[in-house]
Amino acid sequence: MSRTLIIIGIVLVILGLLWPWLQKSGLGRLPRDIALERDNFRFYFPLTTSIIVSIIITLLFWLFRK
Repeated sequence: MSRTLIIIGIVLVILGLLWPWLQKSGLGRLPRDIALERDNFRFYFPLTTSIIVSIIITLLFWLFRK
């Protein structure tokens, strides 16, 4: 369990350092990301981005398990 938490922490630090480049790549503004804007209301749900991140995390866990 502690090894998994350390790996998650390292991945989050790496993602935090790479965040400016990830934003420029279009991550977070992909097709099927839901964005609603009204006068005093803004709703944003990154559906496609969430699916891609989930697939990447699943692959990383699968690789570290073997």
